[in-house]
Amino acid sequence: MKLIDTLVAQAPEMAQLRRDIHAHPELAFEELRTADLIADRLTEWGIPVHRNLGRTGLVGLIHGRDGGACGRAIGLRADMDALPMTELNRFEHASRHPGRMHGCGHDGHVTILLAAARELARRRDFDGSVVLIFQPAEEGGGGAHEMIADGLFERWPVEAVFGLHNWPGLPTGSLAVSPGPVMASSNEFKITIRGKGGHAAMPDRSIDPIPLACQLVQSFQTIISRNKKPIDTGVISVTMIHAGEATNVVPDSCEIQGTVRTFTTEVLDLIERRMRELSVHSCAAFGASCEFEFERNYPPTVNSAAEAAFAREVMLDLVGPELTLTQEPTMSAEDFAFMLLARPGAYLFLGNGDGDHRAGYAGGGHDAGPCTLHNPHYDFNDELIPVGASFWVELARRWLGRPAA
Repeated sequence: MKLIDTLVAQAPEMAQLRRDIHAHPELAFEELRTADLIADRLTEWGIPVHRNLGRTGLVGLIHGRDGGACGRAIGLRADMDALPMTELNRFEHASRHPGRMHGCGHDGHVTILLAAARELARRRDFDGSVVLIFQPAEEGGGGAHEMIADGLFERWPVEAVFGLHNWPGLPTGSLAVSPGPVMASSNEFKITIRGKGGHAAMPDRSIDPIPLACQLVQSFQTIISRNKKPIDTGVISVTMIHAGEATNVVPDSCEIQGTVRTFTTEVLDLIERRMRELSVHSCAAFGASCEFEFERNYPPTVNSAAEAAFAREVMLDLVGPELTLTQEPTMSAEDFAFMLLARPGAYLFLGNGDGDHRAGYAGGGHDAGPCTLHNPHYDFNDELIPVGASFWVELARRWLGRPAA
């Protein structure tokens, strides 16, 4: 039986597993039930499991016909955590825990890698090893960084590491990859402007931080339009402004918070420096002071050229040229970036469709909301499981089957 036919035959079982994970979402570093489920399945299929990397992460190790003696290895990664949001779907497998939801498809990513693991363990028609990386805390917790700090790549020194993410809006079952930056860095800022409060009817006796905050918000956009090269990509978004408690009082302080996204560290350095300069000197010009905080969370996700090209060749053979797409970079962020700093590799997209798959659920229950990532009406498309698993199997077999670099 062909690989894809085998995985299609197993699809109903794996879809049920995915929906079980969806119904029991767990937040960053709390993925105990999910990790237990993964470990039980891997053990059942004869795959050794290593627990507690990055706190709740785990690794499965599949040796090929040589028992891994050649020393070559490839890493495949899936993220496990859910989002702190309430699901609005009402179908049978909707989240049973208010305030927790698999609104980004990590339940599907886990299931795809499990389906691939079972098939790789059954075949073992390769030399070397496949390292299955089930990572916690992608949604802001930096689980990839934590697993690396716990010795992930020292214990299993893979030649390359690959990850995938479902992507709503791309045709169902399509695959996309490109070299270079494909997701942005994620960074946060907090600026506290210290003025002098007073009566709103006598503003001349105060140092009002609110007009200064308004000026700063607009000034920040000149960094994008006048300091940064037009061909470089960068985003500054002020998302919170907090000040005041009464309509007749000039407040002592005003707090500005937001996010910065870039594809390169050089642009990020420029933006942070100019934001700090504008904040400090503008406050001084108004007789105020400021506290400037800038936190760098996730670096840009940058695909190495050779690994992206290799993944694309596998895609072309698996789904054909019509469904092998060019990956359009996005300003959202992904902590798989830490793994790509440690090892060459690529992060690819798997088309999730436009949400029509939800109409097939018994009793409906998905409302009319969009099926986009981080949306309370989202749900992973189970049709992707055989495609994604087939890609992982073929990628691993072909990588380990080629001559060592």
